Amino acid sequence: MARIFMKGNEAIAEAAVRAGCRFYAGYPITPQNEIPEYMARRLPEVGGNFVQGESEVASINLVYGSAQTGTRSMTSSSSCGISLMSEGISFIASARIPAVYVNVARGGPGIGAIQPAQQDYLQATKASGNGGFRMIVLAPYDVQEAVDMTYAAFDIADRDRNPVLILADGVLGTIMEPIMLPEEKSPEEVKALKDAKRNWALVGHRPDEKRAMIEPGRFAGQEPANIENAKLYETWDKDIQVEEYLIDDAEVVIAAYGISARIAKSAISLLRKDGYKVGLIRPKTVSPFPYASFANLDFGKVKAILDVEMSIPAQMIWDVQYAVRGRCPIETTLRSGGEIMGRDQILKAAKELCER
Repeated sequence: MARIFMKGNEAIAEAAVRAGCRFYAGYPITPQNEIPEYMARRLPEVGGNFVQGESEVASINLVYGSAQTGTRSMTSSSSCGISLMSEGISFIASARIPAVYVNVARGGPGIGAIQPAQQDYLQATKASGNGGFRMIVLAPYDVQEAVDMTYAAFDIADRDRNPVLILADGVLGTIMEPIMLPEEKSPEEVKALKDAKRNWALVGHRPDEKRAMIEPGRFAGQEPANIENAKLYETWDKDIQVEEYLIDDAEVVIAAYGISARIAKSAISLLRKDGYKVGLIRPKTVSPFPYASFANLDFGKVKAILDVEMSIPAQMIWDVQYAVRGRCPIETTLRSGGEIMGRDQILKAAKELCER
């Protein structure tokens, strides 16, 4: 297939359409506005439906309703908008409905800055809503990964009957890069995907069928449903994706995800040229987290971990600390509030650690 030049947000939207998404509801908020704008134009071309909800709360509940019919459904927002959706996301998770949503994160807390940040990590991986449910959370670091992960997210959501989150940021959403788009699913394939859900979806049923609405607990009671959910989460080790870059001889290992990892990787190339043995562990899935990649490091060689995040205080560091379990020091280099991580900042911090 030919490579084309696309903005991150628009590429995410196109990947969703090609994956068979036929319903989108959302509300404008910077820096993700190109996603609903693109969907408003594109979905009618494939027989889909676009709705601009009157709020983020309305939008996530529209997705809840659409996804109950077996239609591949999606929404997107940014940080504080995702917070407003959290109740609806918890309903979708409790009812075990497949849906995909995208957080093109901005600074915070509160309304925050419209510039890029990674301050939603704990929200995305630990507390996307009440009740302790879990989701697979994918964290791309370039536009091609954003496309590939969005396309795959709908299959994962259908497989698990669970929401899936794409955790992006304002850099990824607004940059333009050459990409390869996946094949678009045919109308027949989209119909087959929906028909495969007829055993539970609301597609018309007899009055004696107890399928009036897929509610939290799924008529079985909340505790049995939670036990069933927990069994699902235990199967997710197979879905962990991680990049381990030049860690075999590394004395300092950088831990970073998303755009920070991309900047760190470019810094590592310069550090290696100067003789500094620095590697990178980049979680592609931040939930479930690749704990084994850190636990399996040779701590006879690795003298320190450098956690690089666009968040103050650091958030991913909690998972890194859990994996390392005190076997080497962990230090940070951080930005927040819309300030983009600089390569020079990473170079300086890594060199100081190597020379210490």
